[in-house]
Amino acid sequence: MAMREGEFERILTVLEEADVDGTLTAREICDLLEEHDEAFGSAHRVATVLGRRAQSGEIEVIQGQPYRYRVPDRDG
Repeated sequence: MAMREGEFERILTVLEEADVDGTLTAREICDLLEEHDEAFGSAHRVATVLGRRAQSGEIEVIQGQPYRYRVPDRDG
């Protein structure tokens, strides 16, 4: 399945609006998206989008059960 345009940007926007610091699970990110009226479908979809962006270093994936995700500081 191809990544729909703007999914990653929607996630980043909500994380910035929520002033999230630290790591979150895909479920926690999905819940934040819903709180900000961004229907995303599922935590699995969030994990897929973030996992693809991790390959280019835009997201850090912390191994564990469950995986946690961190957005590196974009200001520096």
